[in-house]
Amino acid sequence: MILITGATGNFGQATLSSLLKKGIPPNEILAFVRNEASTKEFKELGIGTVQGDYDDYTSLTKAFAGVDKLLFISGNDIANRLQQHINIINAAKEAGVKHIVYTSFQRKNETASSPLWAVAHSHLETEKALKESGLTYTILKNNLYMDFLPGFIGENVLESQTIFVPAEQGKISAVLRSEMAEAAANILSSNGHENKEYDFTNTEAISYNEIATLISKATGKNIQYVSPSPEVYEKTLSSYGVPAEVVGIFTSFAVGQAQGELDKVSTDLENILQRKPISVQNFIEKTYASRV
Repeated sequence: MILITGATGNFGQATLSSLLKKGIPPNEILAFVRNEASTKEFKELGIGTVQGDYDDYTSLTKAFAGVDKLLFISGNDIANRLQQHINIINAAKEAGVKHIVYTSFQRKNETASSPLWAVAHSHLETEKALKESGLTYTILKNNLYMDFLPGFIGENVLESQTIFVPAEQGKISAVLRSEMAEAAANILSSNGHENKEYDFTNTEAISYNEIATLISKATGKNIQYVSPSPEVYEKTLSSYGVPAEVVGIFTSFAVGQAQGELDKVSTDLENILQRKPISVQNFIEKTYASRV
């Protein structure tokens, strides 16, 4: 039995869809949801559902009973995430889960000096706890979701003709979330991934200068790239009414990009997908050419 946590989220739904496309019978898949209202869509597909909450240990042990492989999608409650993750690992061990596939993140700096430390700390501690648990694991070190690139580029980039983000000349190796999810489904439905760590990156890294050039070519507009100071960037986002929490996350990731935290190229994802992932160039051309 394969269980998908975060089943109502984008990554979870994409993984479920990929499992079904691969021919995994719906009755061999479970969707982990928080409430009854979320079960209807899965039941219509023939997928079983279990209810639980990352904060409720008892619900987790009940939900994980009889599960062979567990896709453990990291939580988004940053303040409480580490304890939630420890709950999941301990509950999985108690319930006899045989293999956990965990969605972690790409990084280079694993110290408190990292601009991504607020996000990084819980991931690093989760990886440590998972390795010390005795459970069989696979850790997916996800680079930036390519789906988030338009947010960094700016929704009105064709009007402003400026990419405004403090990433300096840092490069990223972004990947479509759906392709990461497809690879996760491949891992869940096959063997040979036990106690391994994979870098889920693209096969090339790219800077915002290069992205500006790609958008210019795709649209015929002269797009410039400006890298402000993080302080100016924060003030600018705040002036447009962006919530403080979102401003903080975007700034942290932008500074992380400037420091090379996401400048990693690997063939791990390509090997698991058995094809090259969609390139940033292809994504940019398709996304922005259609907006002209």
